[in-house]
Amino acid sequence: MTRHPVRLWTAAVCAAVLALAGLVVSVPATAETGCRVDYTVNQWQGGFTAQVKVTNRGPALNGWRLRWTYSGGQRVTSAWNAQVEQSAATVTATALAWNAALPTGGSAEFGLQGTWSSANPAPAGFTLGDVPCDGAATPTPTVTPTVTPTVTPTVTPTVPPGCADAPICSGFEDQSGVPAGDWQVVTPNCSGTGAAVIDTAVAHSGARSLRIDGGGGYCNHVFAATTRDVSQLGPVVHARVWVRHTTALPAGHVSVITMADAADGNRDLRVGGQNGALQWNRESDDATLPEQSPAGVALSTPLPVGRWVCLRYEIDTTRQSMRTYLDDTEVAGLRVDGVPTQDVDSQWLRRATAPRPATLRLGWESYGGDQDTLWYDDVAVSSSPLSCQG
Repeated sequence: MTRHPVRLWTAAVCAAVLALAGLVVSVPATAETGCRVDYTVNQWQGGFTAQVKVTNRGPALNGWRLRWTYSGGQRVTSAWNAQVEQSAATVTATALAWNAALPTGGSAEFGLQGTWSSANPAPAGFTLGDVPCDGAATPTPTVTPTVTPTVTPTVTPTVPPGCADAPICSGFEDQSGVPAGDWQVVTPNCSGTGAAVIDTAVAHSGARSLRIDGGGGYCNHVFAATTRDVSQLGPVVHARVWVRHTTALPAGHVSVITMADAADGNRDLRVGGQNGALQWNRESDDATLPEQSPAGVALSTPLPVGRWVCLRYEIDTTRQSMRTYLDDTEVAGLRVDGVPTQDVDSQWLRRATAPRPATLRLGWESYGGDQDTLWYDDVAVSSSPLSCQG
């Protein structure tokens, strides 16, 4: 995956250098006026996400519209924090009700996901309303081919922050290419387009992470599973995973972490989402936590997109008790305490036996047509409490 931050100013691009496919593109600078756009790309073969920040240098706006033009055949497939539409090569992003106000000097940010075929150059022709953000007469770029020598990276295993004593403690720094050794790619039951690779362009700490390209449909799932035995941990199993993903949790049922439950015939405990919010799911009877009522879902929370999030949970193997935390804040709708709570854990407590996790798998599984790209890093599983702090 490549990351290409591109800063664009009204009337031109200030001393911009864009590295793509071995080419360095230099654009002379000119004056700055009315608006600025920061367009930051995460790219992989055939796909990309972009985080867009627009800063208003002109009069205050109540409702804004940003337009730009793609030149590489890119197609936007989804977006968040703005209404994004595409017609031919022109893309229009419109404010939502909650971020419509854009004062002088103020900024708004949104994200999008898309596809590309032959190339993915940075877009041009940004306009905020009718005000150009990259100038009416952008100079023609000077393209200078460069030759980059091939360098074999040196892999230096490091211990992720906050888990030095954990039996499972991995930042994937000792991995390259396809996960191997302590981590193996698995596609339970069937396999399709899903892919798991070690990414050297995106990481929470260190220089590497696990990237999952998860396709829509059950057989397009993919996971990286630890080869270590989790079943000996306890009596409380503590787990922590830093995760980053690109597409908001859908209405349909998806899983991002699965664990074989040795106390339930090795059928899976699943962490994922449904109705746009985080949930637990039990494979054996399809019980969910929280229950999928509006009140139950409201007690959970979405999984934020476009940034690293610390997902942490605790499973008591001696009684039905579970806690789940997002960035060290407990999610009320994902709590099991042994006493049935309407709209939360009444369905979960139909099974009296406490779970006993025996494995840990990180990936993506969709039971409909939803897809996502995710990164995992700084993973820990232990018998002792874990924290999101380094």
